[in-house]
Amino acid sequence: MADLAKNEMEALLAQAKRQLRARMRGLRSALPASAIAARSGRIVERVAALGPVRDAKSVALFWPMANKNEVDLVPLDATLRAQGKRLYYPFMTPTETGYHTGFRLLSDVGLLEQRGRGFSEPPLDAAEATRGDIDAVVVPALAVSADGYRIGYGIGFYDVTLPDVCPPASTVVVAFSFQLLAEAPHDEGDFPCDWVVTDASVTDARSARGPA
Repeated sequence: MADLAKNEMEALLAQAKRQLRARMRGLRSALPASAIAARSGRIVERVAALGPVRDAKSVALFWPMANKNEVDLVPLDATLRAQGKRLYYPFMTPTETGYHTGFRLLSDVGLLEQRGRGFSEPPLDAAEATRGDIDAVVVPALAVSADGYRIGYGIGFYDVTLPDVCPPASTVVVAFSFQLLAEAPHDEGDFPCDWVVTDASVTDARSARGPA
């Protein structure tokens, strides 16, 4: 009976996440390019001024997938490079049992490559980050709650990769204001992030979660 109840709960959680992903994809796909640029610009300004990023020596970013209308962080890359920060980008390398994931140092955005996984990755020979190399990670989301639980695309990349660099790295979720929710479905496998930055607000998700 207990196993059945657990399976039912897992199925309901998965269904809730699928429905939320579909709804947010629809809302985001309806945004015109001008709105994405304007909203992204406000997000970039807030992220660049946020303490964990402002004071960082090294930051992990992601290159936006334009066909998914993600937050455009291209100007943030330029801003942080001009400040002399080291920038890392995510990668997924196939293995015999699945994927090896992490972040690699990127010296120039022109070196980003497409390897059939939908997002841009650093060269295979770029240095891989280990714990302590990255001070802050900027994370994408389809939806995110005020207490830092995000809904991604369902691959689980950040949920399995962030524990390898956090702590000491801080995590900053970026999303458009309509993607910020009071609550988001999550379980023990979902990694809670520290900050949520939208085009309208900055939220300390750690405070929203309360004492550990």
